Amino acid sequence: MKGTHVLRHASRIVAAAEFAKAQPKRFTPARLAKGVLPKGKLGQALNLDFEKGTLADWTAKGKAWGGQPIKGEIDANRKFGEGKVAKPQGDYWLGGYEKLFDEPTGTLTSAVFEVTHPFAAFRIGGGSHAETRVEVVRADSRQVIFKISGQDSETMRPTVVDLRAHSGKSVFIRVIDEHTGGWGHVNFDDFRFYAKRPRFANAVQPPEPQVFEKPLLEGAAAETAAKAMTLPAGFRAIAAAVEPDVMQPVAFTLDHRGRMWVAEAHSYPRRQPEGRGRDRIIILEDTNGDHKFDKRKVFVEGLNLVSGLEVGFGGVWVGAAPYLMFIPDRDGDDQPDAKPEILLDGWGYQDTHETMNSFIWGPDGWLYGCHGVFTHSKVGKPGTPEAKRVPFNAGVWRYHPTRHIFEAFAHGTSNPWGVDFDAHGQCFIEACVIPHFFHMIQGGRYQRQGGQHFNPHTYDDIKTIADHLHYAGNIRDHAHWGKTPGVPSATAEAGGGHAHAGLMIYLGDSWPAKYRGAAFMNNIHGARLNMDILKPSGSGYTASHGPDFVEFNDRWSQVINLRYDQDGSVYLIDWYDKNQCHRNDPDVHDRSNGRVYKIVYENEERTPVNLAKLAPGALAKLQAYPNEWQARHARRALQERLAKLRRQWSPVSSDTAENAAAWQQTRDSVFAEADAILKTQLAKASPTAKRLRALWCLHVIDGLAKRDLLALLKDREPMLRAWAVQFLCETRQPSVAALAEFARLAAEDPSPVVRLYLAAAMQRTPVNQRTDVLTALLAHAEDATDPNLPHLYWYAAEPVVAANKTTAIQLLAKTKIPKIRQHITRRLASK
Repeated sequence: MKGTHVLRHASRIVAAAEFAKAQPKRFTPARLAKGVLPKGKLGQALNLDFEKGTLADWTAKGKAWGGQPIKGEIDANRKFGEGKVAKPQGDYWLGGYEKLFDEPTGTLTSAVFEVTHPFAAFRIGGGSHAETRVEVVRADSRQVIFKISGQDSETMRPTVVDLRAHSGKSVFIRVIDEHTGGWGHVNFDDFRFYAKRPRFANAVQPPEPQVFEKPLLEGAAAETAAKAMTLPAGFRAIAAAVEPDVMQPVAFTLDHRGRMWVAEAHSYPRRQPEGRGRDRIIILEDTNGDHKFDKRKVFVEGLNLVSGLEVGFGGVWVGAAPYLMFIPDRDGDDQPDAKPEILLDGWGYQDTHETMNSFIWGPDGWLYGCHGVFTHSKVGKPGTPEAKRVPFNAGVWRYHPTRHIFEAFAHGTSNPWGVDFDAHGQCFIEACVIPHFFHMIQGGRYQRQGGQHFNPHTYDDIKTIADHLHYAGNIRDHAHWGKTPGVPSATAEAGGGHAHAGLMIYLGDSWPAKYRGAAFMNNIHGARLNMDILKPSGSGYTASHGPDFVEFNDRWSQVINLRYDQDGSVYLIDWYDKNQCHRNDPDVHDRSNGRVYKIVYENEERTPVNLAKLAPGALAKLQAYPNEWQARHARRALQERLAKLRRQWSPVSSDTAENAAAWQQTRDSVFAEADAILKTQLAKASPTAKRLRALWCLHVIDGLAKRDLLALLKDREPMLRAWAVQFLCETRQPSVAALAEFARLAAEDPSPVVRLYLAAAMQRTPVNQRTDVLTALLAHAEDATDPNLPHLYWYAAEPVVAANKTTAIQLLAKTKIPKIRQHITRRLASK
């Protein structure tokens, strides 16, 4: 624009009245006519517009509401106050930032009032976070019927609430500030009823409604919560133990008498200074068979950051980072015999909700557990040099109770807090954020939530077996990291959300047959037990979504783990807390509660049990019992007796061969009957699962010679052949005869399961002895599309390729699996 511009300024004398009329006026939003304040129980208008200048008719929790309500507009001189306006209705309003800024959190709850009009409106400002919101809640069911957050603006704008479906019902308002960062506050003012839908030019529209499938309890008594659960026909839930008898339950197990051992995590979320741990282990017992624990003992106190436990071998195995400990109780009087023995140290706790957890005895006699991805461990016996420690930061580990060997069983996933085994001894875990279910294979490397695999030449990893998700939409909308929003209806229909804890493969005998072999895991945000159905597929499994088994209908429910007992009924430990996600602030966790539930089918009774009273032969017979509980505990009891016998035995001479013969004679004199029973079951039993039980039991009591395992490599059942492969490589030194048989199987065996075990076994075989087996495995072109085999083949082949270029080129020439060809080429090209 060009040209000359002239600004002409003129003035004149006017009357005072005309001057006053021309002055700018402060804008005050007009209140819509006929809006009325709700009334309390005595008919009085409630202080929902704060014009009393106090928080009368409101109940404040937390530190966010100090100095409220605010009088007048935003002070332009306060931090970031310049140019900010709140536009309150009247003199007073709720201004979350004005006194204490964004750091404090809290909840402000109004008095209960009846819905007397079809519509309401109020003013909302502040942060747009899900944690900074205003809710309208039904008083009878605690159902959130409306919620909205601000627009990242101090200026409050009106929003309209449709209450037509709740006429005559009692409701209350809940102002929630759970965010401590930027825009971590709520501005609120002037809740009023309207006879007609009010119209506002600048109204805030609520987001697409987050409809809850059912009204959810919050802070309910355990008995009330048990009655509120939705279960399949014929099932009932019982509050087996309630606070204060159990609080902060983070782990549990059942002993050979059916008693429950519970670890209470009072130190969490921070490891306490040395000597000031607050955790304890308690023992709960049902002495009268009413499914409720009526006897309680404290086994030990003063532990620090406990996250896992198991019982067995004359004591208690405790995970309390940085230590894996053993607390001896060899006389079985439920009192520690001595101070905890530190078996392993170096366990990380950088993220205290991703520490070692979910201890369980595996079918092979090892202690198994999980570990999270954002905690970094370097595990070894006390005094082990750094270079000889085992790095671990996600996946499944195992520890042998008598050989005292630690191993990384499989690497990867996210933060698993549940591991179990199916009837064929296959290991499964649940996970969070990333896909939720994995079949864990010895030596496997799996999709990670974050970070890189320890071996930089992994190139690709194994993915989930689940053919579905438990949430709808993008994971970013569900991975809340400290938030506790409600569950949208689409996600509720999918399963409840991305976060899981606890895993049980049900192998009990009192529930209907359709549940046997199904996988149950708790969905934290969805407050339910998801059920996945496992089906064999190729070398592994596919997991499909079955109907959710339990809906707890309680938003505070946080089941950590679940297990079936000697009668096939199922125990669940519930952390029970308003806060659903890990927070490092110890003040946000409610330490006063926790409970144990028991799910029973029809009129199933609790039967007393004590496997310690049984002779070895009787324990061996339990390997054919329908309920896996008896088989597992009997197997461990036999393994314990072998360990005790070995501790008590004394060498007869200085001659090694003579001692070996003497020990074998002693061992056979104790286990002869058990050996005979188990070998008969191994040879003749049906189905395969019972034969596997016999095999596992013979393995843990040294009842099988190498020749027996070599013979099993020709068994008719693929799973028997596969497990024989694993046991022949248990010490990482397979014999020449075993390697020859492995090469034959690799070339001839029609089962992808056997080839999977061979690939896993090669990772436990010296690198210079792998070539024949790998050459035969890589010739199976049909394995190229299997979800597991190409990965396991590469994990076994990569060290061979790195060590010997000539062998690498030979494998490259002979492989019929394109992915392996690519990996070999890439590895040869790298340094």
